Amino acid sequence: MAVASKEGIRTETPFRFDNVGSFLRPEKLKEARKAFAKGSISEQELKAVEDETIKDLIQKQKDVGLKAITDGEFRRSWWHLDFMWGLQGVKKQEIDQGYQFKGEETRAETARLTGKISGENHPFVEHFQFVQQFADEKVVARQTIPAPAQFLAELQRPENVEITNQLYPNQKELAEDIAAAYRTVIQDLYEAGCRNLQIDDCTWGMLVDENYWANRHDGANVEDIGTLYVNLNNKAIENHPKDLIITTHVCRGNYHSTWASSGAYDTIAKILFTQEKVKAYYLEFDTERAGGFESLVNVNDDKLVVLGLFSSKLPELEDKGQIKKRIKEASKYVPIERLCISPQCGFASTEEGNILTEEQQWDKLRLVREVAEEVWGK
Repeated sequence: MAVASKEGIRTETPFRFDNVGSFLRPEKLKEARKAFAKGSISEQELKAVEDETIKDLIQKQKDVGLKAITDGEFRRSWWHLDFMWGLQGVKKQEIDQGYQFKGEETRAETARLTGKISGENHPFVEHFQFVQQFADEKVVARQTIPAPAQFLAELQRPENVEITNQLYPNQKELAEDIAAAYRTVIQDLYEAGCRNLQIDDCTWGMLVDENYWANRHDGANVEDIGTLYVNLNNKAIENHPKDLIITTHVCRGNYHSTWASSGAYDTIAKILFTQEKVKAYYLEFDTERAGGFESLVNVNDDKLVVLGLFSSKLPELEDKGQIKKRIKEASKYVPIERLCISPQCGFASTEEGNILTEEQQWDKLRLVREVAEEVWGK
């Protein structure tokens, strides 16, 4: 990983001013998706709207100063399930109950196995190719995908575990096939030009939450599950090309401006921050639910931390002075040359999006950029 220059400017991802990836869907796109669901427009007509709105989004990302661009996840309904549905041996399944967030329940959908898992011909490769054409000497195209551990957790939901165990009575084989499928997709993305892959992972947010453990009665513990997850993630990214920068994003849920879990990183810090073989961590730190910065002392010396100090859930802008104080506090545990800043999560982890306007979204990112420039230089 490149070392920050004397002025603090970074020339490769993660950048001092960064973003997690998803953006609020414009009304035109929402209407097109509704029309497609009703059968009023064709798949090609929907794709044309997606292409148009993504092209517009990419220009706005460039205008606001982002150096890593995404498609905003505009072709997806969910931050994670669409990727899982794109794997071989997986289908979209409606179920009785959605994910539980603070005061809200999501749509009731999941990813369920139909056979053995593999990763060839994944639609996200074509999605990435569209974004890649807009990369240039100033910006890199970023692809975001859910973590292998997230996929495993989905397959082990109560609604899915029976069919998962039928198809994979051997849990080691399940992990091997998940990792192999991911390696296939990663290699295909690389061959399509991808040099920045972000692995989104809410499993760690679950593991630090007391309520999660209160609902488990199988004798499992943080260390055993954490080790399982980190080993699976590492197996999926092992032997990846050296010039492919892989990072991970960790949060506690992000749906319609609500959250799913709470808890400091302390109980999983030694596993996640010392063992996961990524180049950087994008970490939620916008509220007290994420705890303090003390656990960052565990982050390996060759890794960066992107502090998610700004809330993508709220339209109100953070106070610059308070943000700078928090950056200084974090630098007690990770040197400031290894720190960057961003919102704690995307603005629309699902197509519903958080409760703020598009202009408020861009105002938030302009604030992140201003703070980064004042701390590290333009």
